[in-house]
Amino acid sequence: MAETAPPEPGSHFEVPAPGPSSPALGSPGPSCPGPAAWPQPSRPDRMRSLLDAVMSLGRGLELPEVLRGIVEAAVTLTDAEYGALGIVGEGQKLLEFLPVGLSDQLAARIGQSPCGRGILGELIHHPQPLRLTDLSSHPRSFGFPPHHPPMRTFLGVPVRVRDEVFGNLYLTEKRGGVSFDADDEAVLTTLSIAAGVAIDNARMYEESRRRERRLEALGEITRSLLSGTDTDEVLHLIAERAMEVAGADRAAILLPTARPGSALLPEAPAAPGDEELLTVAVAHGRDSDRVTGLSVPASGSLAGLAARTGTPVHCADVRTDPRAHPFGDGTEDGLGPIVAVPLQIDTGALGALRLGRPADRPPFDDTEVELVSGFADQAAIALELARRRAESEELAVMHDRDRIARDLHDLAIQRLFATGMTLQSTTRAIADRPKAAERVSRAVDDLDTTIRIIRSTIFDLRTADGSGRSGLRHRIAETARTAAHVLGFRPTVRIDGPVDTTVPDELAEHVVAVAAEAVSNASRHARASRIGIVLSADDAVTLTVTDNGIGIPDSDTTTPGTPTAVDDGTGAAINDGGHPARRGGGLANMRTRAELCGGTLAIERPADGGTRITWCVPLHD
Repeated sequence: MAETAPPEPGSHFEVPAPGPSSPALGSPGPSCPGPAAWPQPSRPDRMRSLLDAVMSLGRGLELPEVLRGIVEAAVTLTDAEYGALGIVGEGQKLLEFLPVGLSDQLAARIGQSPCGRGILGELIHHPQPLRLTDLSSHPRSFGFPPHHPPMRTFLGVPVRVRDEVFGNLYLTEKRGGVSFDADDEAVLTTLSIAAGVAIDNARMYEESRRRERRLEALGEITRSLLSGTDTDEVLHLIAERAMEVAGADRAAILLPTARPGSALLPEAPAAPGDEELLTVAVAHGRDSDRVTGLSVPASGSLAGLAARTGTPVHCADVRTDPRAHPFGDGTEDGLGPIVAVPLQIDTGALGALRLGRPADRPPFDDTEVELVSGFADQAAIALELARRRAESEELAVMHDRDRIARDLHDLAIQRLFATGMTLQSTTRAIADRPKAAERVSRAVDDLDTTIRIIRSTIFDLRTADGSGRSGLRHRIAETARTAAHVLGFRPTVRIDGPVDTTVPDELAEHVVAVAAEAVSNASRHARASRIGIVLSADDAVTLTVTDNGIGIPDSDTTTPGTPTAVDDGTGAAINDGGHPARRGGGLANMRTRAELCGGTLAIERPADGGTRITWCVPLHD
């Protein structure tokens, strides 16, 4: 029974719908002249041509040239006007269709190549020689698309490679209006056997060349790794070489972005979780600039699936595979087959390497997936080496910091302390010279300040954990540096005690906020030319901010050590002899933070002028 479906768009060599009458198999159609009307080559000449074709195919090593040579030889030997080789892939679908006899202009007008329905599908599902006098006589006939040339006679045979169907040879329109005969079928069957051997040889040659290119590329990558080349450069090289060897037109290395760490170095090698995204860290090929930085969900993409399972994943068409998740933004228009392989190390996957081809190219086969896996292994090694190199460098820095801290404590501080003791004893010898004694006393005070600074530096060196997080010391110093841009001078900073190790993270957030607010108030309202910040930690963390500005109204001062209520609820400034009081929300916020932490806020006006704000919170075990 004939199919009633509409014609498949762009189906080269699909058969037309059946007519009202169909001639018998092997007999000429009503309008066909008999075989005698067209001169036929003699059997010896034909056998000689067949032998020449077989010998020619056997010399070919480049697979594309071999495949086209097979179709051209088939057309010549059978005197057909049109011929094609359809390569069959997974799911008994046509992967490639290589026509001969159609001009490029006509093929472009016809459009998309056939997908394997109609008579073409008959040979795919039943790989046996098929000879028809009239295409429309077969029950599986199917219509032609617009602009397709008329075709009536047909001959098709399967091409096997190592007992597996590689594809089918299709011939139509034997010249002279005659039908294909048994001799044509025998010649084409013989040619198909030789074609299978030639294809096998060409595939083995192509595979050996790809393996050779792979070894060369992996050697180049290994040399880059051993030479200490930047990790980003190595990953770019891996993506580029993987794309070349696998015959892809785009490559991307995707890494998790939910974990802390640098853009190229996730901190932990565990497989990405469902909540994570995979971000393109490195891209090469088509649209690489637009793709870099784009993300896909780890739980809903082929790259994420490969990373989670630790096994390669590939699909024939990213547009129709529900597991796939295109990058979007129009960066993958025209993309078809893709493959994703995990960047695997002993403890898990660091990410995935993803390659893609245009939609008109065949899917990645097992050999290509194996080749790509080798490049993914190299990428994983590059990431792991970079991570361990960073850890080694960090450890070396920490050892160096510890040595410097030890030297400062054992040498510098002790010598300064000894010098201070000497100067203090000298003051007794010059007690009768008050000015000289005062100068010596100031020198002792300067030495004491220097010792405190060195001790603070020692704490900085010994408490740096290398985690990338800024300690409280650093953040307070950064607050002073930031304020310098507004003030025109840099506030002085002094930090006593192990503030980075004894002040909890949550309390440290309050300390930084209060310091910033106090400095901001001084810069906006006090007209100060000097601001000092002192932070100490022992039984309590105490932040003191002092300025030499115009001072604060008496109504806003408090007794040290008692909680203060400095806001009347309106947040409005109070004038005191033309002075805009630093009252309102800033002081209220500092007070609220102190109360939340169980501490106190004291605001004083020192005898020598200015303002001193003391924010103190007890430290609990």
